[in-house]
Amino acid sequence: MMKRNGFGAIAILGAGKIGESLIGGLLEAKLVDPRKVTATARHQERLDQLEEKFAIGTSLRNEQAVRGASIIVLAVKPQAMEEVLAEVRRRVSRRQLVLSVAASVPTSFIERRLAPGVPVVRAMPNTPCLIRQGMTAICRGRHAGDDHLEVTRQIFAPLGRCLALDEKHMDAVTALSASGPAYLYVVIESLAEGGVKVGLPRDVATTLAAQMVLGSAAMVLQTGEHPAKLKDVVTTPAGCTIDGLLELEEGGLRVTLIKAVVRATRRAAELIHG
Repeated sequence: MMKRNGFGAIAILGAGKIGESLIGGLLEAKLVDPRKVTATARHQERLDQLEEKFAIGTSLRNEQAVRGASIIVLAVKPQAMEEVLAEVRRRVSRRQLVLSVAASVPTSFIERRLAPGVPVVRAMPNTPCLIRQGMTAICRGRHAGDDHLEVTRQIFAPLGRCLALDEKHMDAVTALSASGPAYLYVVIESLAEGGVKVGLPRDVATTLAAQMVLGSAAMVLQTGEHPAKLKDVVTTPAGCTIDGLLELEEGGLRVTLIKAVVRATRRAAELIHG
């Protein structure tokens, strides 16, 4: 799978936004020659866009794209997984790595629909991967080894941070880091609205809120400190911050965010399994 000058041939089935970000990350990091990449989509117009942007190969046929590929990326919607696996089953062998980025589709679902012994790795990226600031969790199936996990890590490393976990945690990952950007967009929007309420221009308020969230997240990651400790550093006695925190506690923000993750985890577990 990993050659002296990068990866072997890669087929990306269903090259939507995440698939496109993978292609861009791989090429930017020079992990693969664009001539060794083949992407598929349902419409020729989409394939024409990818060819023009990346100078890669494209195909409308999934079974054709996987022929000769060392790594097969399943970037299709969960509802389409069964159909796509049926199309490629006869052309996928245990010498290839199958990497799925479909939400809530376990490795066992894929393994049972391919030939025995095919190594499968599951990944759960999030949309900030589009700007190389993503968070991706990866886990391996029954037939995947440490080498397959390492190849997967190298694929997602150019898109942000990558973390290997047991598959039992993947529904929680989906709810927290994959769905989480939507929660934070609501937080940023609401903070900006507060800024508008107290007299800031909307564009200024949005920039202040967004950069504040970005910087605060970087402080957590770079310092390694617990968020509660960093919060206390900002909160001076009898200052304005403690008044704001009091409003958040009275409004139930902490509990609401916890419940959002719990509920989204339950929903992820209800989708395609087995």
